[in-house]
Amino acid sequence: MKPDVSTLVMLMLGTVLLTGTGALAAPQPHKTLMDPKGCHLAQFQSLSPEELQAFRRAKDALEDTILHKAWNCNTRLFPRNRDLRQLQVWERPVALEAELALTLQVLEAMTEPSLESVLDRPLHTLRHIHSKVQACVPPQPTGSAQPRGRLQRWLQRLQEAPHKESQSCLEASVTLNLIRLLMSDLRCVAQGALCV
Repeated sequence: MKPDVSTLVMLMLGTVLLTGTGALAAPQPHKTLMDPKGCHLAQFQSLSPEELQAFRRAKDALEDTILHKAWNCNTRLFPRNRDLRQLQVWERPVALEAELALTLQVLEAMTEPSLESVLDRPLHTLRHIHSKVQACVPPQPTGSAQPRGRLQRWLQRLQEAPHKESQSCLEASVTLNLIRLLMSDLRCVAQGALCV
């Protein structure tokens, strides 16, 4: 027995309506870093050419400024061998959030008038990225569930830096790490489990 055309149309219409209203589950992006709290970072797998150009201009201006300052760092805040791929996927947003927080703290504290206009757009973008990454950071565990190993060492280094290092050292470290922050660390966290 063949179903009539009106029955098929009704079935198709019902499916469309249920899908459109969310009654049927729509497929989710595969292996991206998302959760019910609103952790949506896939948009940061690559920044627009305009955004990257603004960051490169800011980095050049910052480098010109720090060249004229005497700075000497006690430790490397962002060691060359540091790679977020060495962390578990859930640890990566935690490390990136701390990195972004320190970067914002240092750049917002810079008082050089010539940097104000060149830093305006990058700071706006970094604040936006930071707010999105914060939504991906799991609640801080207590007691024995505190971060351990490599993540704990990275977080400790970043948390202690403002107390151990001079402002000039912090500015230099953040400046030299700025493009890596965007092109490597942010991209890796945005790729979730696909960053291997």
